[in-house]
Amino acid sequence: MSTDDKNRAIAAAILPLVGGAENISSVAHCMTRLRLGLRDRSLVQDEALKALPSVMGVVEDDTYQIVLGPGTVARVTPELEALVAEAAPQHTAEELADRGAALKAARKEKNATPFKLFLRRIANIFVPLIPALIGCGIIAGLNGLLINLGWLPGVTPALAAIASGFMALIAVFVGYNTAKEFGGTAILGGAVASIIVFAGVAKIDVFGQTLSPGQGGVLGALGAAVLAVYVEKWCRRWVPESLDVLVTPTLTVLISGLVTVFGLMFVAGEISQAIGDFADWLLANAGAGAGFLLGGLFLPLVMLGLHQALIPIHTTLIEQQGYTVLLPILAMAGAGQVGAAMAVYLKLPRNGSIRRTIKSALPAGFLGVGEPLIYGVSLPLGRPFVTACVGGAFGGGFVGLFSMLGDSVGSTAIGPSGWALFPLLDGNKGLGETIAIYAGGLLVGYAVGFVATYFWGFSKELLEEFDVDTEAPAEVSVAAGTPAPHPEPEPAKV
Repeated sequence: MSTDDKNRAIAAAILPLVGGAENISSVAHCMTRLRLGLRDRSLVQDEALKALPSVMGVVEDDTYQIVLGPGTVARVTPELEALVAEAAPQHTAEELADRGAALKAARKEKNATPFKLFLRRIANIFVPLIPALIGCGIIAGLNGLLINLGWLPGVTPALAAIASGFMALIAVFVGYNTAKEFGGTAILGGAVASIIVFAGVAKIDVFGQTLSPGQGGVLGALGAAVLAVYVEKWCRRWVPESLDVLVTPTLTVLISGLVTVFGLMFVAGEISQAIGDFADWLLANAGAGAGFLLGGLFLPLVMLGLHQALIPIHTTLIEQQGYTVLLPILAMAGAGQVGAAMAVYLKLPRNGSIRRTIKSALPAGFLGVGEPLIYGVSLPLGRPFVTACVGGAFGGGFVGLFSMLGDSVGSTAIGPSGWALFPLLDGNKGLGETIAIYAGGLLVGYAVGFVATYFWGFSKELLEEFDVDTEAPAEVSVAAGTPAPHPEPEPAKV
């Protein structure tokens, strides 16, 4: 079976289990998850969906999220979109209007707190940029290695241009996505944001200082594009339709551009600088403690969806310093999760179904895809989730300690973690030293997560409840990264 046929088959298997095309209102994806907007949640066959060979797990938030893993999800999503489009029936304008109104009301009512809506919008702006950040980050790392080795001197300048081009214009993409997300004309958001990276701003003095191209970065671009959306909407209300095509874009770019040049670039530049300075100060002076807290709290932040607030901070640090020092620390949470899962495997020798789930999900866990282990193992069990956080805390503390000693470890892109982060590592010392520190942090996270779970992750009652013989399901392909189906354990008391 060809790759295209395989992805089409996965999409075809998923579609009826989520209620069919009629039940899907939207299809999107992030790094690892297929995100579906559903009209009727009760039509979803959860257990059958989890049992599919390609499904690593499911997560329910504002959308129904099916974990397929990196790479696979990007290929399955368009196949599912095509199936939905093919199966979509024709409706009258009145039916579509009624359905749209009902969906809008339901979506507004559910999980519509201002803070969560804000975080989702932030994620929608930055998540589409992650593939380019990863690709350019890996190329930048390869180029640095070639330069250090003195190899291919005629090629390295080209690689530098390829790796740096996107980052030089990232503000434009942020502006484009921001305007689109906030309901404005996307290209106008990109046009206003492009002012920030235009070399000619170096001729402008603001508050007694000369502006620098790129000053304000992604934060300035975000603010400029949001302002452009509000100016555009104001123009749409007041400008006559006959003049709209000329006046509205002109006023939008002019007003937003002037505010950006004479205000936002300076303010956002100060904020961006403060973020970088604070991150450097925190890790230099309290690195071990900060790493301990960040590594230990990241899994709960992910569970609550609050980790999305860190995306602009990561992007700002990458834009400003070339790498984010926070991501390698946060990645230790996944290491603690892996260590905890291995301990669960040993503590439940009679529970064949959970052990098979762990065996199938561990390869993905080592590569930084932790959802199968979180939702299929540690979180339902209760205590192992807490001890996994302990492992992440110690791993983060290890990496943070070296930051205090002057060895910064960073990532040139956001998205991957675990072993998948190795190609993106960078720092202020040699690459070998940077890799060694990150690898050491992973080993600490694995070890502490394992030990904490093995000795303190199970009460006597929890062992009696789960260390029982289960009817082991048929073996599934570990290469597919799929946990075998098993009865979901009830959440246990911590």
